[in-house]
Amino acid sequence: MKKILIADDEPHVLRVLKMSLEKEGYEVAVCANGMEALARIEKQAPDILITDIQMPLMTGEELCRHIEEYMPERSFLIFVLTSRTEIEHREWSRSIHNLLFLEKPVSIRNLVDRLDGYFSETTDSWKVM
Repeated sequence: MKKILIADDEPHVLRVLKMSLEKEGYEVAVCANGMEALARIEKQAPDILITDIQMPLMTGEELCRHIEEYMPERSFLIFVLTSRTEIEHREWSRSIHNLLFLEKPVSIRNLVDRLDGYFSETTDSWKVM
């Protein structure tokens, strides 16, 4: 079973994503902030990380930068869910490999289609920037 870790400080978002993705057959763990997510990733990396940008304690951007710096050989894809779509909010992501932005509110069907597409491809053939 493919493991997905979701980091978001909005309980409703966590609940909806967790329920929807479990219904699709994914194993889902949730965290309320980037620090929690980082602790889980360091114990056992997920197949996919889905993170919000704006969170307390450690933002999604800080989480992604930390992962890129300290886990450069990571094999998991990062989906960043955000309502911040301005270019300046995405510039930092250019230095992080295998990262994809999705706008909030995210369509569950779109998210599931992207996850299914990622898992049906080999990791080497799926490159996102």
